[in-house]
Amino acid sequence: MAHFGERQTSQLLAAPGIIRSRAKIEAAIDAARIYCAMREAGDDFGEFCWSFTGGAVLVGDGRHPPASTPKSGEVSKELKRRGFKFVGPVIVYAWMQAVGIVNDHSLDCFRRNSHP
Repeated sequence: MAHFGERQTSQLLAAPGIIRSRAKIEAAIDAARIYCAMREAGDDFGEFCWSFTGGAVLVGDGRHPPASTPKSGEVSKELKRRGFKFVGPVIVYAWMQAVGIVNDHSLDCFRRNSHP
């Protein structure tokens, strides 16, 4: 994806299965390029992501999951500084939940206690 050009962007803009926003498609392509540049510079993206929590899963109270947190704001700010786009604190918090950095499953959810 990091090597996509205008032809692939145009194809994606015509694809019915994705959000067809030029800005979001270009941001995804740029993100792939930033990821590759980080890797080439010796930065491990996984280590970068987990560095914000010291490698620990952040566990919410299971009752009131927030839309964002100061920590997602911190991650958002650093991602933006590196050139990523569409990475505001709310999007970043949802991503942190999706990848397991945050566990704020409800108390009765079977996934709540399945994280390491």
